[in-house]
Amino acid sequence: MLAQTRTDAGLTYPRKSAPSACSFVIPIYNEEENIVEMYRRLKLVAEMLEEDVEMVLVDDGSRDRSLELMRDLHRRDPSVRYVSLARNFGHQIAVTAGLQFARGDAVIVLDADLQDPPELIPKMIELWRAGNQVVYAQRTVRREEPLLKRALAYGFYRFLRRLTDVDIPADTGDFCLMDRQVVDILNALPERGRYLRGLRAWVGFRQTAVLFERDPRFAGEVKYTLRKSFSLAVSGIVSFSRVPLRIASYLGLLAASLAVIMIVLVVYWRIFKHPASLINYTIVTSAIFFFGAVQLLCLGILGEYLGRVYDEVKGRPIFTVKEVAGIPGRINGYGSQSWQAMVAETEPGKSMVAGAGN
Repeated sequence: MLAQTRTDAGLTYPRKSAPSACSFVIPIYNEEENIVEMYRRLKLVAEMLEEDVEMVLVDDGSRDRSLELMRDLHRRDPSVRYVSLARNFGHQIAVTAGLQFARGDAVIVLDADLQDPPELIPKMIELWRAGNQVVYAQRTVRREEPLLKRALAYGFYRFLRRLTDVDIPADTGDFCLMDRQVVDILNALPERGRYLRGLRAWVGFRQTAVLFERDPRFAGEVKYTLRKSFSLAVSGIVSFSRVPLRIASYLGLLAASLAVIMIVLVVYWRIFKHPASLINYTIVTSAIFFFGAVQLLCLGILGEYLGRVYDEVKGRPIFTVKEVAGIPGRINGYGSQSWQAMVAETEPGKSMVAGAGN
């Protein structure tokens, strides 16, 4: 709903009144130690809000008691709805599934480990009511994280901003509030290699930040290992920049130039210097290793992009669902891909499988 407008720096934005619903989307993977505390804190926040609140919990193929705890929460509290994916699809896909199932006019995405403080949500909603369609949480401090991880994260976000034409805010994760209009656009995007914090910036609209100090995990082990973080970083670069392809071209030109120079030097040395055979062998061997390394690097860069194209053209659904509760109806497909994940109201413990068809 829209109410009176506010004016800021000569621009007029619609001010929103309380929406009919607000959705909390929480991806969960092996978080049995955090779910009860997460629910308690989210419930306290929900009681502070004017909006009706639904909690959409997305089980990303957990192997512990996470799904059992989610079923129990749903039985005790109808505002808790859950989706259980058929296997572990990864954090970004789990968030994507949650966005598909969320029905609120404002959708808040946060992690289950409580590093994203639920107490920040009322401030996000206040900024959303003021006319912002995306309110993202921007970290100022990352408590109890290894120095190497903090340094790599700091460098990556600034490196990514230089590579892309999209203004992706630094030091931000997936913790954010998005207006229903933004969520609908994200749900309509057909791509499968999803870097959501980049897509969130790409869609545009009026966006603002809320600064916060990131807490350590409430309990349990870190799920985003260095390997997974590196994979996410590569996904972000490949999804939003062609600069690595240009670098491959520049390396090819550099290698060709060095090859020409080396040919001239070898001919010169052969005619005028008569170098020892060992020197010739060293030069040739070094050249082979150098040009081989350049070729492999360029093939790796090209292969990363071709792999993304291969994933897109297969046309498979992004995720499959084995069980849902509290979410009736069906989920619309992704744009031109025209696939639909069919969901039905199921009793906890019973399974159903999402289908797809072109």
